[in-house]
Amino acid sequence: MTERKPVADFPRPRLMDDTRSLPIALLRAREAVMAWFRPHHRRGGVTEQQWRVIRVLYFEGEMEANRLARRAWLLAPSLSRILKDLEAAKYIRRRPGDSDSRQSLVSLSARGSAMVTRVAPFLDGIHREIARRFGHDRIEALLVLLDQLEAALAEAPEARRRMGTRRTGK
Repeated sequence: MTERKPVADFPRPRLMDDTRSLPIALLRAREAVMAWFRPHHRRGGVTEQQWRVIRVLYFEGEMEANRLARRAWLLAPSLSRILKDLEAAKYIRRRPGDSDSRQSLVSLSARGSAMVTRVAPFLDGIHREIARRFGHDRIEALLVLLDQLEAALAEAPEARRRMGTRRTGK
């Protein structure tokens, strides 16, 4: 392994090496996993984000658009564009809310459900291959750890605010 050289001759603030950075490690792992799924999405003619929307609707049924954005980990402006594309492809249906016509309720169409049924065996195969390579027990342990990490970081939003407002250098 080559030794890293400083970028400049002046003192630099202490920063965690990118090989030990949690955000970078999570991104690298996500990219390694998604490399297995992206070709399948491309062949199916949907984006990763569109698939997340379809998957949420498949498992949870009709829901309000704001809740769908949260469940699919999408920003509302991105979801608007995605829903327009999915509706044009006839994978979803939208209708006004029962009590508020400004509210949009989204559900999977029969065509969307049929697409999920058609691709499920391929996706299951990818999941099985990843588990075979990494280990079923290790996948389960990793999922538990990730849930625990998410819960631990969500518990203290005031700590995040304090960390974000901390002054550095003095």
